Amino acid sequence: MIIDITSKTVSITPSIREHIATRFQKLEKNQIPLISPKVIITTDNKKVKVEAKINLPNGQLFASDEHQDLTVAINNLGQKLERQLHRFQEKPNAHRASRSGKDFLRQPEEADDNEVSSDDEQAA
Repeated sequence: MIIDITSKTVSITPSIREHIATRFQKLEKNQIPLISPKVIITTDNKKVKVEAKINLPNGQLFASDEHQDLTVAINNLGQKLERQLHRFQEKPNAHRASRSGKDFLRQPEEADDNEVSSDDEQAA
């Protein structure tokens, strides 16, 4: 996987690149294809802000974290993305999806149509 890492204020060393790559490899274990992951690193008043944007087949993940230490910020960002990805993966299996009641609404409509046709037969 190719991760686009950009920063205007921080020089991206191979160790930073490797640390980000290991965090994103943990996300790939969920077997959902990650499309064009992008990471932006900025600094503001002795704090490092890390933002990540990942496109998914039916959605998008975005997370950001701010901390004094870059590696801690990357770890926190990875944890946020893992939670979002897990929520995205389990959404079709949610309890509320199974209890939507859409299947039950169709049955009374079919019964009403049958009653009307039987009334028409009696009138004729």
